[in-house]
Order: sequence, then C-alpha cells, then structure tokens
Amino acid sequence: MKKTILFTLLLSSQLATADELVINGCTIAPDTKCPGVNLSGADLSNADLSRADLTGANLSGTILRHAVLKNTKMEKADLSNADLARADMRHATVRGSNLSHANLEAINGWALFAQGANFYRANLHGANLNFSRLSSAKFVEANLQAANLEIAWMTKAILTGANLKNANLQEAKLNAASLENADFTGVRKHYATFQATYMDGCKGCPFGWSKN
Repeated sequence: MKKTILFTLLLSSQLATADELVINGCTIAPDTKCPGVNLSGADLSNADLSRADLTGANLSGTILRHAVLKNTKMEKADLSNADLARADMRHATVRGSNLSHANLEAINGWALFAQGANFYRANLHGANLNFSRLSSAKFVEANLQAANLEIAWMTKAILTGANLKNANLQEAKLNAASLENADFTGVRKHYATFQATYMDGCKGCPFGWSKN
C-alpha cells in the first residue's frame, strides 16, 4: 500500500513538472529566477510570476493580462508595447524600465516601485497606483484618466501632455514635476503638493501654486 501511494505521488510530481511552461530556459512560475531572459511576444495571460526575478528581461510585446506580478522584479526591463491589463503588480519593481506604449489599464499597482521608468504614451486608464513610487518617471502623453495616484510620490515626474482627467491625486507629491500641457480636468487634488511644479499650458492645474 505504501509503495502504491509513493508511486502515485512521484507520478503526480513528474506530471506537474512536465506541465510547467518553459520559455528560453525560464520556467514560468512563482519565485523563478530569469534575469535578462527573452520573453518578448509570449502569451503569459493569467500566469503567476509573483516574486520572480525578471531584472533586465525582454518583455516587449508580451501579453501579461491578468498576470500575477506581485513583488516581481522587472527593474530595467523592456516592457514596451506589453499588455498588462488588470495585472496584479502590487509591490512590483519596474525602476528604470521601458513601458512606452504599454497597456496597463486597471492594473493593481499598489506601492509599485517605478522610479525613472518610461511610460511614454502608455495606457494607465483606471490604474491603481496608490502609494506608488514614481519619482522622475516619464509619463509624456500617457493616459492616466481616472487613475488612482493617492499618496503617490511623483517628485520630478514628467507628465507633459498627459491625460489626468478625473484622476485621484489626493496627497500626491508632485514637487518639481512637469505638468506642461497636461489635462487636469476633474482631478481630485486635496492636500497634494505642487512646490516648484511647472504647469505652463496645463488645463485645470492649480495655478495658485508656483509655476516655476
């Protein structure tokens, strides 16, 4: 009886291993270590990559819709044109990463670390970026409509031409940021700080603050 149980467990383990998705030597699973891996264009919808190390990885055009990327390291990764709609990115790290033209609609990016990241023309409509760290991040012409940026740190962030309609920026730190030609219509900005923030051409910006 014991031999039968042991054989069954061993067989189940082998089948589970055989079913794992491996791309370019990288096992698509939680806690995987794949720095610098090329996963460009792969369909990883609903994949669980929580706590994975994808530092410097090529994720351009990768489909990560509804993926679990909680505490995942993607620092200095290429996420351009990636589809991350509704992904769980709580506590994920994308410092210095390229997310230009990426789809981040309705992501859960609570406490996302994205200092210096490039979000050029990225879609962050309805994204939850509460408590996120976005200092020196570039959101040039990005769509942040209805995004939640409450208590986000956005010092020196560049939001030139960004769409922030109806976004929540309560208690956000936008000191020395650029809001040139941005659309601030309907933004909730109670207790947000705008010291030395550049607002030339901004629609709906709080011009009572210093523009220069």
